[in-house]
Amino acid sequence: MSGMSRIVKTITNVAFPIVLIYGLYVIAHGHLTPGGGFQGGAVVASGLAMLLVAYGSIWVIGKVKEKQLSILESIGAIGFIGLAFLGILMVFIYSSFQGNFFNNFLINQNEIPLFNEIGAGLANINTAGVIPLMNFAVGLKVIAGLFAIVLVMAYATRIKEGK
Repeated sequence: MSGMSRIVKTITNVAFPIVLIYGLYVIAHGHLTPGGGFQGGAVVASGLAMLLVAYGSIWVIGKVKEKQLSILESIGAIGFIGLAFLGILMVFIYSSFQGNFFNNFLINQNEIPLFNEIGAGLANINTAGVIPLMNFAVGLKVIAGLFAIVLVMAYATRIKEGK
């Protein structure tokens, strides 16, 4: 895949930040509206794929390395698992939690009352406790994973064409 015309690159430069912000919005508000980490991550990854089409695989590979994507994907997985184990730990530390594996330890509790005050209100982002944090972890994993797949496919196609 080689780069496209100046018009396509200009439209991509305008549209990419909008797609990125929308994808992050879908991730952040997944507990209030339809969406979440996977859907928002797919939106952001499609914006990155738009960059790949507009500028070409060689340019994108020069900016983003596959190892960096692997590290970001691992950080997302570790963040998700870490929040889950933190929920288990909170159940053992504080007996007032009625918890399970993904204990929502940031809302409706008395040990850390700051989170209850932050989460006051029906449409506040913190009303879901750890769910938005888990959405961000899943979103990071999906962004890195999907874009790594698209990047490898684009690079393999370029090698096959002999360019």
